[in-house]
Amino acid sequence: MSMSNDLFPTLRITEIFYSIQGESRTLGLPTVFVRLTGCPLRCQYCDTAYAFSGGELLSLDAIVAQVAGYAPRHVCVTGGEPLAQPNCLPLLTRLCDAGYQVSLETSGALDVSVVDARVSRVVDLKTPDSLEVGRNRYENMAVLTGHDQVKFVICSRADYDWARFKLDEYDLAGQVGEVLFSPSHGQLEPRQLAEWIVEDNLPVRFQMQLHKYLWNDEPGH
Repeated sequence: MSMSNDLFPTLRITEIFYSIQGESRTLGLPTVFVRLTGCPLRCQYCDTAYAFSGGELLSLDAIVAQVAGYAPRHVCVTGGEPLAQPNCLPLLTRLCDAGYQVSLETSGALDVSVVDARVSRVVDLKTPDSLEVGRNRYENMAVLTGHDQVKFVICSRADYDWARFKLDEYDLAGQVGEVLFSPSHGQLEPRQLAEWIVEDNLPVRFQMQLHKYLWNDEPGH
């Protein structure tokens, strides 16, 4: 007898690993990462292209069991684009129910309003130089709260000016818990972005991707 996927939901997973959070509000905290396979976007600076395909089909029970094995406090569901797999939603709820502090890293190209309210949604608004700015779903901005975060990966001065405009257009600093400005690794000098932020007195958090400096962005870290 065939088994219904509704009764036995699965997700295609690239990797599950325990490491140090390299960015966002929980920077530096030990975190279990659940990386889902697949992404409909192709940002020119993508550092996880290995997650576009392949992976392993795992049941939600198996995923939650693997996470529990690390006894973490923080869990980050990432990709790829995790929301491209519908069963990401029940996984997020299961992780919250288990008592973890859960964050979701998403491009924001898909609807984030359906995500469990206990999850901190880290929405990456794509800048023009990402080459995927047309995929931004700006309706998401209206549903974000102080529990959520918005990230901009800045590749150039033009990207910075665009992000600064979006910061004002959606009053992001007054709506979400953190607005994150991150230099695109190898494309914009971190010091240059920091100087722009200070010069304009922006209400944002400058961040660098700590994992790139600790582990050279190797998979599994």
